[in-house]
Amino acid sequence: QLQLVESGGGLVQPGGSLRLACVGSGFTLRDYAIGWFRQAPGKEREGVSCITAGGISISYADSMNGRFTISKDYAKNTVWTVYLQMNSLKPDDTAVYYCARAYGSTCPRQNVLRGFNAWGHGTQVTVSL
Repeated sequence: QLQLVESGGGLVQPGGSLRLACVGSGFTLRDYAIGWFRQAPGKEREGVSCITAGGISISYADSMNGRFTISKDYAKNTVWTVYLQMNSLKPDDTAVYYCARAYGSTCPRQNVLRGFNAWGHGTQVTVSL
């Protein structure tokens, strides 16, 4: 059964760091691109970053360039993990963060949200004093 589960969210002070993890099962990591998204209260869901099946990462938002880094680890045979390292966090980064699996091995560049067909339930990140 296809499943994605996010973890690692929490409360952090401005300037702090968090590392989110997305664990997936039911499919082979090397075959799909995986993306991170976020949705703040009252706002639309937006793309954060994506990593292709081949390990190439792209950013969907300039505001996160240099602060957020996506990576993946598939050292284990059946359980893989995609990480989102978030540094220099700001209050505007407060949101629910989701990971998602793309339809294919590459990261969508247009109509980004429509390019992902499996989603986790999200993990809350709150940046506040």
